[in-house]
Amino acid sequence: MPADVVDSGPRQTGTPPRDPSGTGEPDSGTREPDLPLRGSPEGERSPWRDGVLPVVPTPGPGPDAPAAVPAAPVGPAAAAAVRRYLDYLAVERGLASNTLSAYRRDLHRYAGWLAAAGIDDPAQAGEPDLVAFLGALRAGSTPVGTRYRASSVARTLAAVRGFHRFLVRERLAGADPSRDLGTPKVPASLPRALSVEQVEALLGAIAGHDQLALRDRALLETLYAAGLRVSEATALDVDDLDLEDRTVRAFGKGAKERLVPIGRSARRALEAYLVRARPLLAGPRSGPALFLNAQGSRLTRQGCWKILRRHARHAGLEAEVSPHVLRHSFATHLLAGGADIRSVQELLGHASLATTQVYTRITQDRLREVYLRAHPRARHTTPSE
Repeated sequence: MPADVVDSGPRQTGTPPRDPSGTGEPDSGTREPDLPLRGSPEGERSPWRDGVLPVVPTPGPGPDAPAAVPAAPVGPAAAAAVRRYLDYLAVERGLASNTLSAYRRDLHRYAGWLAAAGIDDPAQAGEPDLVAFLGALRAGSTPVGTRYRASSVARTLAAVRGFHRFLVRERLAGADPSRDLGTPKVPASLPRALSVEQVEALLGAIAGHDQLALRDRALLETLYAAGLRVSEATALDVDDLDLEDRTVRAFGKGAKERLVPIGRSARRALEAYLVRARPLLAGPRSGPALFLNAQGSRLTRQGCWKILRRHARHAGLEAEVSPHVLRHSFATHLLAGGADIRSVQELLGHASLATTQVYTRITQDRLREVYLRAHPRARHTTPSE
């Protein structure tokens, strides 16, 4: 998730190299039709009430290519309301900086669209305005020219809905225009995971024993051994390691702290990095950061992505490998090895068990493949079949 924070102090994270806007993706091939615009007939039922929109073919490049979502400079009333809501999320809800950055981006886009429609105060927006904004989002393009994916639209709606609820609760608005809007259906997708052999190939592709090779090995071993998010790994400080007990202290979403065990391979890699590599990389700007870049600053999320992709290419892995793929692999391999789902939930730092349960589907699919490949009665059919 993109963030607009700098990477000079402790526990700060950057952004992944994919999609500078953080919301775009390649054209999916389908789009919803235009929704009713401002001033649509009274009583016309919005398809967003049901959370489902029909899909029609997407026009190809040319005059029908998607245009940018209309926007205008945000007025002082809207800017103050958004700022007040973000302060509430940061102070009272304790949301992580990356989440706050996503909310800030979504709400500024919404406020800019309202301004372009002649609405300077979000408290004056009605349901037709929200429907028209969501329609413009689905039909339009991101700042980098790609389409908004369904998950981005759903997240934007969640941000806008929470914003309007906050305005009503704070008596800054008389009604919540998002009250009757449903949540758009987001196609379910299984997380991608590497096989154990692919992970071994990835870790074995790190050649050399110089300070950068030792750092890369320690970083990737830690990502896989502890199942950390990339923001958690880059935010680690030296004091977050307890190599004697083989644990890592990670700070997840909302600054929630958890202790995660690591294996012998990760401990050896971290010991080698701390003794033989980090002192050579450290400089005036290093501070307590565990993983450092070549300039001696805290390693950023972008840097982590680049390191992982480079070694994935060297390992001959054709599929795109990201830090989150290693996290998915961590969870999938634990479940396949017999770990109970509650323990995996705690190790991943998931607030909801439902978030963790998606990995059981991957494990079941792989067990089914193994069964069909290995069981003698699964490989042959009877004449009646």
